[in-house]
Amino acid sequence: MAKKPTGASGGKSNVPFNILLIGQGGRIGFEAILFVASLRKNDPGFPGRVIIAEPQPGPLWGHDPRLSLDQRETLEKLDAEILPFESQHFGEAYPNGNKIEGLACLPEGEPFIFFDSDTVVTGRLSHIPFDFNRPSASMNREGTWPTIELYGPGYSEIWKSLYDRFDLDFESSLDTSEPDEYWGRYLYFNAGWFFGADPKTFRDRYLDVALTIRDDRPEALVCQEIYPWLDQIALPLVIHGLGGGRPGPELAGLDGDVTCHWRILPLAYARESDATITALEEAAAPNKVKKVLKGHDPMLRMIYQGRGHKVRAMFDQNDLPPMEKQIRNQIKREGFWMR
Repeated sequence: MAKKPTGASGGKSNVPFNILLIGQGGRIGFEAILFVASLRKNDPGFPGRVIIAEPQPGPLWGHDPRLSLDQRETLEKLDAEILPFESQHFGEAYPNGNKIEGLACLPEGEPFIFFDSDTVVTGRLSHIPFDFNRPSASMNREGTWPTIELYGPGYSEIWKSLYDRFDLDFESSLDTSEPDEYWGRYLYFNAGWFFGADPKTFRDRYLDVALTIRDDRPEALVCQEIYPWLDQIALPLVIHGLGGGRPGPELAGLDGDVTCHWRILPLAYARESDATITALEEAAAPNKVKKVLKGHDPMLRMIYQGRGHKVRAMFDQNDLPPMEKQIRNQIKREGFWMR
């Protein structure tokens, strides 16, 4: 069993921390196995706990969301701990909410980092000098929200209405190197990873912000679609409110040479680095992992039957189409798209 942190409260240096993933039956469970296998291979001395938060059946789920027996056994062989949580607010209607409610599985007062399951570890995660007292999240994002209407409120009015709702200072959140009314000026993250010093404090604030936006949004958001972006709308307000902000250069290994949020296997093979593809395939190679991952058709075809390298050969990774949609369409035209 991986060594348990001793209750450090945050700060810089290589303080042990816990990792949280969501684990449930189907695709997400297979992705979680691949994440943990890559962590064990590429950071074998990782000193923290790897906790898989598993949603339990209940009124907010129309099916049993739990891991399959094979998935569970494989994760446990990789020294991951599977802990249950009850879906009280989101469930099947908004599965992204699992990352909020699942924070309840983490021990209070111990620093943590959450990762989306469709992430691979390619280097020494434990060597990154996190400052857990200054929470942050992934900047590997596009300007997906809000959508600006011709005669509607602009970026500043929309975002300021949210900061005002939660009594937060809006001006200090801005990246003033970006022009006014350009989406990149405003604090906005990809929720594929985020971290903090205490999961209970983080969860309580995240839940309050997300539910307020869902159930009692400011007037400036009335015409905005909040799904599937709710977790990413709420996250900057949570991080800013806890004294955090954009990640500094010391965190460049995340979404860099230490982790990669690959998202969808055909896209990963089309555009990610050779090092990422090697790490992904090496993590999938051991028999105890392979025999389970082969049960997921995209992994069977892309990783084990070589379709991924056919996709990779279609693109120059140093000169990719500028838009993800163009990459997707090219893969689909060749009949290689799957997820």
